[in-house]
Formats: sequence, structure tokens, C-alpha cells
Amino acid sequence: MPDTASPTSDTSSQDTPIQISPNAAREIRKIINKKNIPDGYGLRVGVKGGGCSGMSYVLGFDKEREKDKVFNLDGITVYMDKRHGLYLMGTTINYHDGLDARGFTFENPNATETCGCGASFAA
Repeated sequence: MPDTASPTSDTSSQDTPIQISPNAAREIRKIINKKNIPDGYGLRVGVKGGGCSGMSYVLGFDKEREKDKVFNLDGITVYMDKRHGLYLMGTTINYHDGLDARGFTFENPNATETCGCGASFAA
């Protein structure tokens, strides 16, 4: 019998440190379909050192790694290194598609400083 169990670290959206806005979820699903993201890949959300303010956000598609927590947000599988939860707790990922701004943004209540472009922060 095939193994149909979900990953052991799968968590409901209530327990996630981040949220994805409806606009962002729509755009992520559009990218998954348009770019033919293969099964087994999910949305990787995280942080890394660098950027004007000290840390920058990571957003892309990747396979699950050993230290990941796995979340299902609005039907989207999200992978996040357990260590990044502290920096991202309460963050909402949004997507803007307007004349003055276009792209994904991170609304992070833990950010004590952000750069002008919004791509990096300090916590």
C-alpha cells in the first residue's frame, strides 16, 4: 500500500508563524501553474543574512529540508526552517499589483528597521 501520510511536521494555518493574503495566495497559485512547479515542491519562506538592514527575506520554491516546519496555507504547501520562525512570527505575505507598486511584500511586526525598498529588515 503506498504511503499517503502527510509530513509529520504539517501544521494547521492557526499554528503558523506567517499568513498569506488572498492576493498573494492567488499569485502564488498562478506562478505554480504557469511555471509548472513539480509535485514535492512547496513555497519556501525564510530569512537570510544580508541586505541594507541586516537580513533579507527568502521566497521561492524548494523541496522540504530536514529542519523545516511544513504548513498548509490556503492550499499552498509552505516550508520554513524552524529557526526562522522567531524572525517571521506574525508576518503577512502580500502581493500588490498596482501602478505604483507590484510584487510580494512582507508585513513583519518584528522588524525594527527596514530599508527603502522593503527587501531587508532588522529585528
